Amino acid sequence: MDYMHRHGLKRARPTELVPGTLSIITARMDYLPRRGSGSEQSHAQTDVVDTSEALTSDVPAWLEHELQRVNQPTEAVVSVYARGRDYHKVMRQRLQQLALLLQAELGPMGHRVFTDSAPVLEAALAVQSGLGWRGKHTLVLQRDAGSFFFLGEIFVDMALPLSEPVSDHCGSCQACINVCPTQAIVAPYQLDARRCISYLTIEHDGPIPLPLRPLMGNRIYGCDDCQLVCPWNKFAVRSSLTDFDERHGLGSAKLVQLMQWDEAMFLRMTEGSAIRRIGHVRWLRNLAIAVGNALRAQPALADDEAHALRQAASRWQSHASDTVRETVAWALKPQSMHP
Repeated sequence: MDYMHRHGLKRARPTELVPGTLSIITARMDYLPRRGSGSEQSHAQTDVVDTSEALTSDVPAWLEHELQRVNQPTEAVVSVYARGRDYHKVMRQRLQQLALLLQAELGPMGHRVFTDSAPVLEAALAVQSGLGWRGKHTLVLQRDAGSFFFLGEIFVDMALPLSEPVSDHCGSCQACINVCPTQAIVAPYQLDARRCISYLTIEHDGPIPLPLRPLMGNRIYGCDDCQLVCPWNKFAVRSSLTDFDERHGLGSAKLVQLMQWDEAMFLRMTEGSAIRRIGHVRWLRNLAIAVGNALRAQPALADDEAHALRQAASRWQSHASDTVRETVAWALKPQSMHP
């Protein structure tokens, strides 16, 4: 990713980013919404991770719901983290409050807070400080919280006691590698961002490569597949904050419904959301790909569903953006003409 390359080694040298830094405090913030699609179940914690058993037994209702939605072509799947308020704002405010509390307790302390907003190796810092271990999908995992959490840091100019890393508990499990729709996890702990659906739907500008489009399915903003199949996410913790409550029905939205958003509505419905940063063009591009994939699966659709999808996409055939026009044309192309 270009922005990572631009900052070079500054990512691994905190004192170049914030001169005078002597310690870094890492924090996690759970983002699973307070309410889900089903009742919660209690689970006993275990050190034994067997993929075949973990994926078929004792799955929480919310997790089962999410796993099912990616197999329903007309659903519009948005990553869980993006369904509520923009986490950058929430996490930053909380970290700032924590820094002020520490300052009141410890005395004058220069500090600066970060959360996915600067050249900071957040996952590496979280692992080094003992917040969790690096999963084979490259995300940070905790035994008692899975991976559905945000990371943040407070850089301080005070020497603080060090915490110890924790051991890895992935074992022989390869569920995240096996499930990745685009095979973006090319090896344990190695991710090719150019194939990752989260990168493609959010960071990538312009047309999405043709070979990858069918693999994206109905995922229109981000992708949670590698997290959903991870056995440790049976222990994911619900957030206590209203900020991450689902907005505008994004946990059950349909492609037809979201395709109707013009730019004004998109901006209105995504106000205060992380989704807004991709803009309306990428939003339509992503939706058009999902529509094309749904139409390609037409035997699984009712005729009226297929007709509604075509009507919704046709609205954007003359859009000002080359990317939108091309993607919509691809989506509406007769099945026999798809690559």
